[in-house]
Amino acid sequence: MKSITLGIIREGKVPPDLRVPLTPKQCKKVELIYPHVKVIVQPSPIRAYSDQAYIDEGIAMSEDLSMCDIIIGVKEVNASDLIPGKKYMFFSHTFKKQAYNRDLLRTILEKKIQLIDYEILKDKHNKRVIGFGRYAGIVGAYNGFLTYGKKHQLYDLKPAHKCKNRKEVDEELKKVALPADTKIVLTGFGRVGHGAREIIDQLPITEVTPEEFLSQQFDHPVFAHLELEDYYAPKAGGDFNKSEFYSTPEKYRSDFAKYLEKTDMYIPCHYWDSKADFIIKRDDLKRENVRLSVVADISCDINGPIASTIRPSKISDPIYGYDPIAEAEVDFMQANAIAVMAVDNLPCELPLDASEDFGNELIKHVFDALFLDDPTDMIGRATETTLDGKLTASYAYLEDFVYSKE
Repeated sequence: MKSITLGIIREGKVPPDLRVPLTPKQCKKVELIYPHVKVIVQPSPIRAYSDQAYIDEGIAMSEDLSMCDIIIGVKEVNASDLIPGKKYMFFSHTFKKQAYNRDLLRTILEKKIQLIDYEILKDKHNKRVIGFGRYAGIVGAYNGFLTYGKKHQLYDLKPAHKCKNRKEVDEELKKVALPADTKIVLTGFGRVGHGAREIIDQLPITEVTPEEFLSQQFDHPVFAHLELEDYYAPKAGGDFNKSEFYSTPEKYRSDFAKYLEKTDMYIPCHYWDSKADFIIKRDDLKRENVRLSVVADISCDINGPIASTIRPSKISDPIYGYDPIAEAEVDFMQANAIAVMAVDNLPCELPLDASEDFGNELIKHVFDALFLDDPTDMIGRATETTLDGKLTASYAYLEDFVYSKE
């Protein structure tokens, strides 16, 4: 079997990202599972895992990765760091025609690089196999309860990025003390939603059905995890059809407003299609009976489906206020303000745990296809560009985008 050298590039984006695609122990595990694969790590002063931790596992370190067959990272690789004629795998944020990465994609084509994008690695059922969504959900939900404690002066949690690891986050959660009538709504059932559930499930909060949530009062904190049909309805009337909603979401209207008078905190973890109706409109939040006071927007679509999410926030300053009447940002402690947590790089707050989780998924779902056999063409289907400097057939739609002069 042909030998393969796998390189791990240091993250070069600003602000710095401390995550890694493989931890030191996982690098060693890869070399044991795949004897024909050798891992080389580029030194980095910022990683959550030190260079020495890799060396202690017997992993080679090298500033020069030109001998590598495949190079992997986490976020976009700086154009100046791309080595011509190599295979790269990272989150490129290009396949949706993201304008801010147009030049990156141009450089990848010019340097005749094969780009394999994590975000479009899918199994035979067209389901994504890898991502940081679980830890986005975990950190985002934690930040939601941190925000709720601050907004209502109930308790103080240590910011997630100041916690050593997930274990310390779980310890901090013991400080959460919610009023007996607290009601929370969660949307989204993917990795993000299930990650958020991991936090909620550790707290003394009882799950109730959407119908119970809307119609009953409780003497203990409760939450409802909403399905699409619980907050979208056909514009023409009749029953909700999930297949139709996915194919033509514009045929449906949001029915979420009915929850606003019953809900204290909303945790959005959904994927939202731009053709779909906004979930919470600005006018919805201007109603007199709105009870909502905290939105922990993990999905973080700016000026999109959640009216109060008007900008992303930063890890160092995660909360801002939204005044529904003025439709403007204010101090989140103002009485009429909705406190918004909209950090858009949540997994970075727990880089050790998020990296380990991500590396486990790589080993479990991707590396057989990358290093051995790929019967479903997973790698091919996630390849945007070829070593000939061309877009693959599946991503030929990017040609106008790449060569546009805009």
